[in-house]
Amino acid sequence: MSRLALALIWLVHFLPLRVIARIGDAIGWLLFWLIAERRRVTRINLEKCFPQKSPQERERIARGHFRAICRAFAQHGIFWWSPPARIQKIVTVEGREHLPADSRVVIFAPHFVGQEGAVMRMSLDIPIASMYSRQKDPAFDARLLAGRRRFGGTIFPRQAGFRQAVKQIKAGKYYYFMPDLDFGPQGAVFVPFFGVPAATATGLAFIARVGKAVVVPCVSRLLPDGRYLAKFYPPWRDFPTGDDVADARRMMAFVEERILEMPEQYLWMHKRFKTRPPGEARFY
Repeated sequence: MSRLALALIWLVHFLPLRVIARIGDAIGWLLFWLIAERRRVTRINLEKCFPQKSPQERERIARGHFRAICRAFAQHGIFWWSPPARIQKIVTVEGREHLPADSRVVIFAPHFVGQEGAVMRMSLDIPIASMYSRQKDPAFDARLLAGRRRFGGTIFPRQAGFRQAVKQIKAGKYYYFMPDLDFGPQGAVFVPFFGVPAATATGLAFIARVGKAVVVPCVSRLLPDGRYLAKFYPPWRDFPTGDDVADARRMMAFVEERILEMPEQYLWMHKRFKTRPPGEARFY
């Protein structure tokens, strides 16, 4: 099935961008009804984070999320196989001036659906290093690695740990880091995420401190016409502080602000509240 999916992604990447976007929307509409477990997780996450919204509004966001993530996935073929000129045309980069030329840099990238377009576009201009989770399917794992490396990017498995990340930073790479999900209790603290205690990795502060690097946030946005906007924000000052809880909360507060701008584009399918404080019942 994975080989068939990859073949379809390769075929559709020849189509116009708007057509690919419509195909992705249709797949998202279908999968919303076919993948019951992820539909349930998405609904629970939205209910926990937005209790003030009506059930109808949360349902609209949930369905929009499935369409957005499938649209972005359908467009992966563009980034894995299309010429660089096409990628430059469909991904606009804003805020390049926020990347300091005289400092080591960690690019903090929250899990929005357009992140593949952002990281592939950046790798055309700057030396990018990133971490990834090994995929269960060998064919998809190999394709993901080949895609990320096609413009000279460095990618290594999460199991390699933070030492590899620091090594890449010290070698002059821009480290593209996505630490805003629930990776379990190890190396995490509980901080509020839309008011709900969430296990949050302390890795961003650790890597910035050990690597003596500046943290520059970057958020990818999927635009209505199928194009992307990758936006850099000003470097964080006074980070890290040495207080893991304060630093993790700052990270998640930034994520919250961006989610409110485009709620359907955050990764709600992920079990963000999987790890609970001792004694608290599970959500999923």
